[in-house]
Amino acid sequence: MTPTPVVLDSSGHRVYEQADSLRAAGPAVPVRLPGDLTAWSVTDGDVVKHLLTHPHVSKDARKSWPGYRPYAIGWLTAWVDVKSMFTTDDPDHHRLKNLVGKAFTPRRVAAMRQPIIAVVTTLLDVLAAEAPGGVLDLRARYSYKIPTQVICDLFGVPLDQRPAMLATIDAVVDTSLSAGQAIHVQQGMIASMLRLIEAKRARPGDDMTSRLIAARDSGLDQLSDDELVSTLLLMIGAGSETTVSLLDHAVIAMLSHPEQLAVARRDPARWDDVIEETLRRRPPVMHLPMRYATDDIPLDGQTVIRAGDLILIGFGAHGRDPAVNADPDRFDIDRHDRAHLAFGHGMHYCLGAPLARLEARIALPALFERFPDLRLATGPQDLQPLPSFIGTDVLRLPVTLTSGMSEAAR
Repeated sequence: MTPTPVVLDSSGHRVYEQADSLRAAGPAVPVRLPGDLTAWSVTDGDVVKHLLTHPHVSKDARKSWPGYRPYAIGWLTAWVDVKSMFTTDDPDHHRLKNLVGKAFTPRRVAAMRQPIIAVVTTLLDVLAAEAPGGVLDLRARYSYKIPTQVICDLFGVPLDQRPAMLATIDAVVDTSLSAGQAIHVQQGMIASMLRLIEAKRARPGDDMTSRLIAARDSGLDQLSDDELVSTLLLMIGAGSETTVSLLDHAVIAMLSHPEQLAVARRDPARWDDVIEETLRRRPPVMHLPMRYATDDIPLDGQTVIRAGDLILIGFGAHGRDPAVNADPDRFDIDRHDRAHLAFGHGMHYCLGAPLARLEARIALPALFERFPDLRLATGPQDLQPLPSFIGTDVLRLPVTLTSGMSEAAR
């Protein structure tokens, strides 16, 4: 008998605790999702990796979810209804990934270092002009602005379109929205991408959106209208939200562990360990919708995921599994044999991972160099989480600034 589904907490307050309890309950546990959906939650580290490369697990709802109804469930649109490399299997996945991957080659990512430094330096200069000792929201004023500006610049989003577009994208990970609110977000995010396409068709530039439109209009890459809209939504959304969370959680970790912050400030190479330990302990994404079983998948003597069942992979749960990383709740930049799947695993590994790491590698040391006496203005336990079982970010990051004397970035 299949156990009664567990209702996933959408408040964000129990996201880590609930992942641990789900893992303890078995290799896969049925959970109830908004829209009256039932899925198998997988939070065991070994099972997560097993299913992410399993030949009978699909990302394509159109082909692999028997009950799929396009655009019927508002909160799922960004995760299921779009047609991008995120929601397809090969050969479509390979085709779309190759097209978008041209923007994230090692050479192109390396070339973005100076633009990122420029964004970081400008933001720090603005913060330094604040009255010393004042409290401000570092998320709104710094963490959020860096990746959103970088990705919007990369895709050539006009300045006047950015606020509405980003507000819609922000709402995509909020799983506490009512059905009506989710549909409003669904409509808004599609409309924002169509406005961007219209603007770039009228005035193409040296940006990724213009290149994708050119590929669509030339037919060289067989990019459909749906794929164009979906790819823009995926890249602009994924290219901002996850990096904001990474920056926020890294700052919180450093301010909560001053001895480890001191190590990183003495040896700049250790910022790489700060970033990876943050991705492990406070991953930007906990549960990521959605995958589908294309055949029966037995996991142990009792648990079988049946063909057509929905699968909710706990990417963030992998690095917090004590069987993968000992004492997983402890933040330790000296941790040996660290493992996490914050950017995925297998064929759907995140293309933007090198860019996210580069942004964090520039933004974090620059912040603490400029403000060596930066302090949290509230206890870490009092920070309000994003209401979501998908994302793990905080809503605000109140800090107290004290200006230092060093340059922001070198």
